[in-house]
Amino acid sequence: MLDKIFNSLVALTYPQACQICHNSVENLADGVACRACWEKTNIFSGEETSCHKCGATLQSKTKNVVTFCHRCDEYFYDLARAAGKYEFALSASVVHLKREPFAAAYLQKLFIARFQNLPFQDATKIIPVPLSKKRFLERGFNQAAVLAKILSKNINLKLDEQSLRRKIDTPMHRASMDNKARETSVKNAFEVTRPKLVEGETILLIDDVYTSGATVSNCAKVLKEKGAGKVYVLTIAKAS
Repeated sequence: MLDKIFNSLVALTYPQACQICHNSVENLADGVACRACWEKTNIFSGEETSCHKCGATLQSKTKNVVTFCHRCDEYFYDLARAAGKYEFALSASVVHLKREPFAAAYLQKLFIARFQNLPFQDATKIIPVPLSKKRFLERGFNQAAVLAKILSKNINLKLDEQSLRRKIDTPMHRASMDNKARETSVKNAFEVTRPKLVEGETILLIDDVYTSGATVSNCAKVLKEKGAGKVYVLTIAKAS
């Protein structure tokens, strides 16, 4: 009851427009999107027919079967999942997260709940996908690290922001780039700086968006080369 009163007062005093439909956001927990736009967003339940490895939604009515899209066969991670589709409220929330190191309460809730319902429970360490030094200085923070810290705090899993480094300042991925261009842009971009800290670990790799999978695959590659066991990937949204 008090939360409803507080949200109503805030909405009246500091009205915020939804970043999608421009209607008023009446609940602070919803962040930059209104409740109606959240309800239009495809949040994954785990009941979707999807690729067992990368989580890509497949056009099939058959559920609870192990199936593969085969586009991710050569990727080095073991499993990748996202909280939902990169659209409406999730896409607006991700864009905002790239600008401000803040994740709204509802976004945090979705992210944590998604992890808890996945076969990632044997993970022993969380590692965020790193930014290059140049990009970090420009932005002032790493949005993947923001998400990793939230998850680490809530599931009591060790966070490691030092062992994986992006040694090359790769160009930002654009919507017009095909998968081959994305793969080429991040090839050899990462290195493990503290091999002893990843050796024998089951890594939960965190990023904001899964697009082609090239970035997280190359991260998984160098982690496994230095002795990591399984590498799982968890993102807020999936664009492909």
